Amino acid sequence: RSLRGVTRSGQGIAVGSRAHLEADSDSTVKRSALRKFLMWGFHTLMALVLGGSSVKDTQCGFKLFSRATAARIFPCQHIQRWAFDVELLLLASTWGDIPVVEVPVHWEEIDGSKVDIMWDTLQMARDLVLIKACYVLGLWKD
Repeated sequence: RSLRGVTRSGQGIAVGSRAHLEADSDSTVKRSALRKFLMWGFHTLMALVLGGSSVKDTQCGFKLFSRATAARIFPCQHIQRWAFDVELLLLASTWGDIPVVEVPVHWEEIDGSKVDIMWDTLQMARDLVLIKACYVLGLWKD
């Protein structure tokens, strides 16, 4: 039902969310205290650097782009690391004609994460600042 937001021109992005706010959500959120803290910290930093996002869980990993949106937005992407989706959502928001919907997903934390807490946290923070600086200074065009 949430995917009805795709426009007649075929533009749209669906983002899987573990932090969906609907009371009747089917999402299952079972995260360690460290992951909860890191998610809160990332979103706080994103709000400070980029002004936040209407998407509550940008780092979930589940993203669905319509064909028209993918063809339009991916050529404009510069970030190739963990924060790449933040740049794509920023572009969609800036352009204003690509609807973005959050869809609750069933998700469970499993052992064996590929995230290096210190290094990847620093990279993500650097990427947020890089995204902001490059678009503000006109080094990257939206």
